[in-house]
Amino acid sequence: MRLWIDADSCPRAVRDIVCRAGKRLGIPVIFAANHPVAHSREFPVSMVVLPPEKDAADTYIAEHAQHGDLIVTRDIPLAKRLVDLNLAVLNDRGNLYTRENIGERLSIRNFMLDLHSSGQIPESTSKFGPQDVKRFADAFDRTLAKLQKNSAETAGT
Repeated sequence: MRLWIDADSCPRAVRDIVCRAGKRLGIPVIFAANHPVAHSREFPVSMVVLPPEKDAADTYIAEHAQHGDLIVTRDIPLAKRLVDLNLAVLNDRGNLYTRENIGERLSIRNFMLDLHSSGQIPESTSKFGPQDVKRFADAFDRTLAKLQKNSAETAGT
């Protein structure tokens, strides 16, 4: 098991939660990004810096993540690729992407992009606050526990 972060736009608080869990549980943490991403030196992190090409980090994660890994990304097209590979994917607000919800999430994302690009609605981003951090931490802990349980059951069979 490894913990992956699509680190280009992942909030610091989320990166720290993942890193603390990795250190506590002895699970490797890998940041993939198009540039070095700051992180606390107290946490062992593998930083994979990729060329500044479109989707380079996404492609790297999709090609290297394995069954049992947990990936954190806010990139919905990447989440779809990973869910299609039967991988566990969370966004930075604690939403778990699944086969049941990823199609709808991708459709909404594409619709909103169309509205923004046509000027029908202004682009806006909601602030990432303490409630978002708590939601992420709770969902991350639940998902990680489930993956660890599944891994232990698989190893025992």
